[in-house]
Amino acid sequence: MLRVRNFKLNESGLTRFFGPLEAKIMDILWNAEELTIREVQQVLNREKMTNFNTVMTVMNRLVEKKILQKRTVGRSSLYKPVQSRMQFLNSQSKEMTNELMDEFGNVVVSHMLDALEEADNELVAKLERKIQELKKGL
Repeated sequence: MLRVRNFKLNESGLTRFFGPLEAKIMDILWNAEELTIREVQQVLNREKMTNFNTVMTVMNRLVEKKILQKRTVGRSSLYKPVQSRMQFLNSQSKEMTNELMDEFGNVVVSHMLDALEEADNELVAKLERKIQELKKGL
């Protein structure tokens, strides 16, 4: 399973999992099929100047972390995410939930139940269905 090691509580969105440039690169690639480093750099440069070598280094580190895939076509390298945005967020939240449950157990469940007071009705209904499925499996 793909695992991001440094979750940042004080950040929001993708920067909880990635550094600021990594998050921007991932966002660009999740909104495209496959891109070269130059194409990613061009999108980044619409916001501010980003050095090609910096973008290349970050993208290759994301390949090393198995977050991006790289394939060579002719003289170009194309990059794409290993998982879709939804798959990534799902796997990361599942991993974090499992780790919290392993370490803090009942406290985590209690806090999750408290958080349901602010959840929408559909989420509460989904939880109720899941609990019923778990009860049937026992």
